[in-house]
Amino acid sequence: MVRNHGLYHLSCIVLVLLTLSASVIGQTCMNYGETSPSNAWSCICPPGFGGATCAQPGCGGTIFDGSSRSLAQPSASSSGFANLTTSDCTCESGWGGVGCNVCTTSSACQVAYVAVNGNATLGLDGGLFGLNDTLVCNTAPTVWAAGELSCQVNNPTLEALYPLGSTLNILRTLNSSLSPLHNTSGMLLSPSTSSSIYAQLMYAGVEQFFCTASPCTQTSSNSITSSGDTTSSTWTCQNLSCSCIQNATFCGGVPVSNLTSTIDGLTGTLTVACDSTNTCYFQQDVINSVFGSQGLSMEGCVFGECVSQAVIDTTNTTSSAAAASGGTELSGGVIAGLAVVGVIIVFGLVVVAWGWYIQRAARKLPFNGGQSGGVSVRWSDISYIVQSPKNSPSSLIAKSTIRGEKTILDSISGSIESGQLMAILGPSGAGKTTLVELIAGKTKSGQYTGSITFPPYASGHHPRVAFIPQSDILPSMLTVREALKFAACLRLPEALPASSKAALVSTVISKLGLDGIAETRIGATDGTSRGISGGEARRVSIGLELVSCPDVLVCDEPTSGLDSVSAFRVVNVLKELAREGGVAISHPGSHGHRKGVAVICSVHQPSSRLYHTFDSVHLLSNGRALYSGPGGLAPARYFMRMREEGGAGADVLPYEEGYNVADYLLDIASQSPGIPGMPQGNNAVGEVGISVSSDERVHGGKDVEALSTQNLAPGMYMATFLTQLQVLCGREWKVLRRDKTLFFTHVCVACVLGVFCGGLYYQTGSTIAGFQARVGCLFFMGSLIAFSSLSALYNIVEIRPLFLRERSNWYYSPTAWLLSRLIFDVIPLRIIPTIAVTYWMAGLAHDAVHFFKFIFVIVLYTLVMTLFNFLLGTLFRNGGIAILISALSALYQMTYAGFFVHLASIPPVLRWLQWLCPLNYTLEAISVNEVGSGLMISDTLQGVPVNVSATLIMQLLFGFGLNNYYRDILVLFAFIAGLGVVVIAVVWLKVRERR
Repeated sequence: MVRNHGLYHLSCIVLVLLTLSASVIGQTCMNYGETSPSNAWSCICPPGFGGATCAQPGCGGTIFDGSSRSLAQPSASSSGFANLTTSDCTCESGWGGVGCNVCTTSSACQVAYVAVNGNATLGLDGGLFGLNDTLVCNTAPTVWAAGELSCQVNNPTLEALYPLGSTLNILRTLNSSLSPLHNTSGMLLSPSTSSSIYAQLMYAGVEQFFCTASPCTQTSSNSITSSGDTTSSTWTCQNLSCSCIQNATFCGGVPVSNLTSTIDGLTGTLTVACDSTNTCYFQQDVINSVFGSQGLSMEGCVFGECVSQAVIDTTNTTSSAAAASGGTELSGGVIAGLAVVGVIIVFGLVVVAWGWYIQRAARKLPFNGGQSGGVSVRWSDISYIVQSPKNSPSSLIAKSTIRGEKTILDSISGSIESGQLMAILGPSGAGKTTLVELIAGKTKSGQYTGSITFPPYASGHHPRVAFIPQSDILPSMLTVREALKFAACLRLPEALPASSKAALVSTVISKLGLDGIAETRIGATDGTSRGISGGEARRVSIGLELVSCPDVLVCDEPTSGLDSVSAFRVVNVLKELAREGGVAISHPGSHGHRKGVAVICSVHQPSSRLYHTFDSVHLLSNGRALYSGPGGLAPARYFMRMREEGGAGADVLPYEEGYNVADYLLDIASQSPGIPGMPQGNNAVGEVGISVSSDERVHGGKDVEALSTQNLAPGMYMATFLTQLQVLCGREWKVLRRDKTLFFTHVCVACVLGVFCGGLYYQTGSTIAGFQARVGCLFFMGSLIAFSSLSALYNIVEIRPLFLRERSNWYYSPTAWLLSRLIFDVIPLRIIPTIAVTYWMAGLAHDAVHFFKFIFVIVLYTLVMTLFNFLLGTLFRNGGIAILISALSALYQMTYAGFFVHLASIPPVLRWLQWLCPLNYTLEAISVNEVGSGLMISDTLQGVPVNVSATLIMQLLFGFGLNNYYRDILVLFAFIAGLGVVVIAVVWLKVRERR
């Protein structure tokens, strides 16, 4: 008895606890209903739903009935779910839509409201009392307070999986306090009275899932068409949340097509766009990726909203103004892209403005110089040693650490006065070229000791020393006058007027005897194209140095490769330059006198006539100076005297009268290696019958110093950066106009391949296979750019020697040269051929916006590949190696572009290489641009119709991100900036003359 009494008390306690817990937990409400504050076991439901859990849709009646409305009952044929179809629900007059929630007439709203509330006033908030509060039915897409819409979902792919009818009901609440439903018993319009959307999908009369989003904004627009005024409305809502009803047909009722995870994963921004054609679009990122950029299309939509006329009258003006002032917000990617482009444009404008200012300021400077020459050259105890690595098998793969030394010059001394012409003689390997390069101040790779001075300059100061190498490296497409004018514009001060530069060029042409070929193209000096002769090319090379008004002229074998007549003409020109000086720069008020120029030439084997043209001779043998002094017969007398004195000079060969003195000296240097070198300070330069005038000795130092330090100082650029760029671009334009082969070849190849590619992918369809072909067409165009940019590499390799010569002579900065090359390589050879017929033949996105976005990406990728090939062309002297690496890199890019292999399937150890592949970003950007045009895939798979967005297929087949277009643009910009900096650094630090 006691035991039973205890069990009774225990059961009572458990029952009380369960009751309390139920009161605390409350009822679980569906369709985002809320638990009733007065009864924890009941829910406040959105319009059109009721029951204890808001799971039963309304059946008959009106939305004003609230909690007393009749509801659809569960059906065994529907697995226990409430079914509107089997419940045989009939709408009252003036109401329509699935569930009878959409009003169709104003009288229906008035009758329904009075039936529930009697003749009571609407009780609207917002200061609308006393206005026309007649209820009307708004059947337009625009919502004034809270409106219902009901649409049929007709999508072939969806109907193939779920063949019965699907309907989407949506309640859009803009301001619940203005709706006559806000006082209806047991009805919830929106959470916390904020703007919101409630949506339910019904399949065969059974609810499958429900969604809500809040807060929302409405954008309305009005337009006038042939059928009258039309209104469209777009709702944009945040915080989307959806719930799939367990075991419903969409949500596990058919296990093969269970959409629970997909529906429950719908989040973010929801957009519902409706127009006056009774068509709406349910848009969200995931939905858009499946059904296209417009989202899930809904047709046959009916709109209905019971609202007071006062609400319409008072809010119409405000809404219209808001709609008129509204606009589409730019995404973060667009803003970032525009910011980058804006910064680049502003930076470019600032640089141009600054360059223009510097140019104007330089041109306003006074020009104080106008004469050259009057400078002697002294070299004392010059030695030059190079390191030579020992040959070993390991040197093929690594740099040898065991080195030997080779002496090229051994304690050489000599001198030459201004106004003299010196010949440096010696057999091959004697060190002639090394000596003249050291005198000219060229960069050498070996170790140099000794001193070279230029009286009257103080030690450590250098005049303008012009150097003419053995080979004539000239711009083949320019005329003689244009080449000299090019040098004058860049090597003379900015302050010197253009007329004075032109007059100086004419003077140089006359002095060198080039008047007859002044307007003739130079042509290739290697004989591949017709132009001027070898002797004329040699004189043009001399002229290029004369226009800079040098104080000392150094020539390395100026007669090599010339016949005796041409060689004599060249040396006569040098003789005249030495006697009369260079060319004077005329300017108002100039009254200077002419000064002689010291001219030093290394000569291999001059004829007797040519030899006697030289004033002094410097004889070398195995890096030692055997003689340095006057020319003519003086060297022969010197060695005959040495032979007569005996001792170490007894082995000197005898000189025979009438024998070429130059040949005699070369015989001595080659066959008598034991002859001692000439003691330092024992040369006989003073014996030459060439002397500097007393006037020149008095004034020479001052005049030369003023000239070189104020206006023509060596080791600096005479022209400003903007002038350098202008002159370089002018030369590039002349070359492009005269040599159209490369340009027309690029255009023809692009057109032929474009027609071939366009015919191969002609009007690609919208099937899955057609979409793959469409991306293949885009991939082909990107690959074409990768391979065609190889010509940029060849251009750099071809023009490299000319650039090295001009840079070593301080014509222009490497940056100006690179910029001019980039402009005249990218625009005529890359961009113009790109605009071909392939895009239109393949049937790609035909609107202007997507076309220009496509061109923009292609231009960026072209810049990337051009700069990359510039880098290879400047980094490797061997053009074959550069071309091989470029071709292999193109194959690497094709592998990692994402077309041949899905990037996610690549092993992680190799997958990271995709981030270094510009073609990957290019193909992704133009593919996203293509599907962004609203491309839909219409196909049939095993009898099942497929009508989905191309975005979904793109992501499945290639793994491209839908929102990566602007990211890819910025990455390509980063490639351009990075490669540009590296190319400039390589050119500045590596591509320089080294001898």
